[in-house]
Amino acid sequence: MGLGPRSPHKVGRRFPADGKRGRGAKGSGRPLPGSKRQPWPPPDRRSEPPPDSHPHLSPEALGYFRRALSALKEAPETGEERDLMVHNIMKEVETQALALSTNRTGSEMLQELLGFSPLKPLCRVWAALRSNLRTVACHRCGVHVLQSALLQLPRLLGSAAEEEEEEEQEGKDGKDGPTETLEELVLGLAAEVCDDFLFYCGDTHGSFVVRTLLQVLGGTILESERARPRGSQSSEAQKAPARECKPADFEVPETFLNRLQDLTSSFLKDIAVFITDKISSFCLQVALQVLHHKLPEFCAYLCNAVIGYLSTRSSSVDGSPLLLFLRDQTSSRLLEQVLLVLEPPRLQSLFEEHLQGQLQTLAAHPIANFPLQRLLDAVTTPELLSPVFEELSPVLEAVLAQGHPGVVIALVGACRRVGAYQAKVLQLLLEAFHCAEPSSRQVACVPLFASLMAYEVYYGLMEEEGAVPAEHQVEMAAARALGDVTVLGSLLLQHLLHFSTPGLVLRSLGALTGPQLLVLAQSPAGSHVLDAILTSPSVTRKQRRRVLQNLKGQYVALACSRHGSRVLDAIWSGAALGARKEIAAELGEQNQQLIRDPFGHHVARNVALTTFLKRREAWEQQQGAVAKRRRALSSILED
Repeated sequence: MGLGPRSPHKVGRRFPADGKRGRGAKGSGRPLPGSKRQPWPPPDRRSEPPPDSHPHLSPEALGYFRRALSALKEAPETGEERDLMVHNIMKEVETQALALSTNRTGSEMLQELLGFSPLKPLCRVWAALRSNLRTVACHRCGVHVLQSALLQLPRLLGSAAEEEEEEEQEGKDGKDGPTETLEELVLGLAAEVCDDFLFYCGDTHGSFVVRTLLQVLGGTILESERARPRGSQSSEAQKAPARECKPADFEVPETFLNRLQDLTSSFLKDIAVFITDKISSFCLQVALQVLHHKLPEFCAYLCNAVIGYLSTRSSSVDGSPLLLFLRDQTSSRLLEQVLLVLEPPRLQSLFEEHLQGQLQTLAAHPIANFPLQRLLDAVTTPELLSPVFEELSPVLEAVLAQGHPGVVIALVGACRRVGAYQAKVLQLLLEAFHCAEPSSRQVACVPLFASLMAYEVYYGLMEEEGAVPAEHQVEMAAARALGDVTVLGSLLLQHLLHFSTPGLVLRSLGALTGPQLLVLAQSPAGSHVLDAILTSPSVTRKQRRRVLQNLKGQYVALACSRHGSRVLDAIWSGAALGARKEIAAELGEQNQQLIRDPFGHHVARNVALTTFLKRREAWEQQQGAVAKRRRALSSILED
C-alpha cells in the first residue's frame, strides 16, 4: 500500500486480496474450498465395510443399465412407452439395488435413474436398500444414492396421495404394491438414524445422509444441495464454493416436522461433540439453517444451548470464553452459522456480553475474522451497527493490509443495509486507498476499489514516506489499462453503488475511458458492477446514461464477450427507443461478425438485427410496442 504520513504502514504495499471471500487465502488459516469441506465425502473414512462384503455387479448387468439409461434419455418425455420402459428398468434396479449402490459407475447411473422414477418404483428400491442402511449410508458411493433418493421428495410428495389411491385399487385387484408409503419410508429412515445419531453424524459419509435428511424433514432444500450435481464431479466442481441463496421450500407432512424436532433433541444430548468434532459439526450447522426457516423457536433454543455451553468453558485471558472458540477451525464455523440465524435482540445481547471491545483483535486473526464477517452480515439495526462501526472504523486500512478485505466489505454491506454511516465509511475507504487527498485523486477510486490496490501501487508511483501526495494525472490514468477486477473489489463497488448518494463512485466510473469500461464489463466480477449501475434505485436515469455513454464504439466487442454480452442485454432491456437505435446501428456495421460469434449471435437475435437492417420501419414499430408494454408493466408494479 502506498501510505503517506497518515499511517505507520510500509509504503507501496499492495492490499492482499482473496477472490473466494478469504477462505482459501494464503496464510488465512482456512482450508482451501474443497480440501476439508468437500462437497462429497472422501473415500478415506473408517466406517466403510471391506469391498468383499458388497454384492458384485457383473459387467453384463452394468452394460444393461448403461444402455437402459441411454435409451431412457432418448425416449419421449411422456407416453405409455416411456412409462413401461421406466417400470421395467426400475424392476431390474430393485433386484440389484445394493450392488448398484456400492459400485462407483452403478451408483452414478442409479442416481440418474432415480430422477426418472415414479413414486412406487422408487419406494420399492428404497425398501430394498433399507435392510442395509448402514452399509449404504457409510459407503463412499452408496451415500450419494441415498441422498438422491431423499432429494426426490419435493418432486414426489405432491403425487403421493394419488399414488396411494392407486395402490389401494391395485391391492383390491390382487397386484403387488410397495409395502410402505414414501412418508413411512422417510420416517423409518429418520428413526434408524435417530437411534444411532452420534454414529451417523460423526461418519464422513453417513453425515451427508443426516444433513440431507434434516433438509427433507424440514421441507427446505438448501442451495448447497441444489447446486450439487449428481454423480461424479470434476476437481474444479469440487473446489467451487457453494453460493449463498435462499432455500427452496416445499410442503411436508406434520409428521416430518415432529421427527425433525426429535432429531434436534438428539443434538442437545451430546452438544459438546457437535461443537468440537469437525464432521458432526456440519450436521448441526445444517440443522440450524433448516430450523431457522421452519421452526425458528427450536433454532433459537439450539443456538442458546451452543452459546451457553461455550460460555461455561475455560475463561479467555482477554475476555469471554467465546473468544477462544472463535479462533478455532471447527467451532468458529459453527459460530458463523449461529451468528447468521440469531434474532436481532439475541444478537445484540451476544455482542454486548461477549464481543464488544474485541472486534479489532478478531479482525486481525486469520480464523476469527470469518465469524466477524458473519456478525457484520447479520447486522440489521442501527443499535448494533453503531458500536460495531465505532470499533472497526479506525482500523480499516490495517485490516486491508493484513489480508482480510472481507471484513471491510462486510462492514460496508452493513452500512448499506442499515442506511447509516455511509458517508463516513466512504471517506474512510478513500483514506485507506490513499485517494482522499489531494481531492483530484478521488476520481480514481473505482479502479483502486475494484483491484484492491492503494493509489501508489496501482499507478506504480514511488513516493517517499512523509512526502506530499502528488496530484492525480488524468492523462496517466487514461493511458493505463484497467487492472484486474477482484471478486471482493466488485462486491465493494456494488455496495457503494447502492448507497443513498453514490455520486462519487459514479463520477469515477464516468471518468473511465471506453476501453477501460469495456474491460470492466467483460470481467466475470466486474460485469456485476455494471449490473449494479443498471439496477440500483439510487442511480438516476441521467447518471446511468452518463456512465454508459462511454461504451459507445464498444458494443460489438461487448456483444462478442461471454460476460459483456450479458451486460449488453441488460442495457438493451432498459434502453429507450433512441438508445436502441444507436446500439442497433453500431452492431449492424459488424453483422456478419456477430452472427459467427457464439455470444454475438444471441445478441443479434435479441436486438432483431436482421429486421433492423432490412425493414427499419417494422423494427421501429416492434420496438415501440415493446417499450409501451414495458412502461405499462412498470406503472403496474409501481402501483
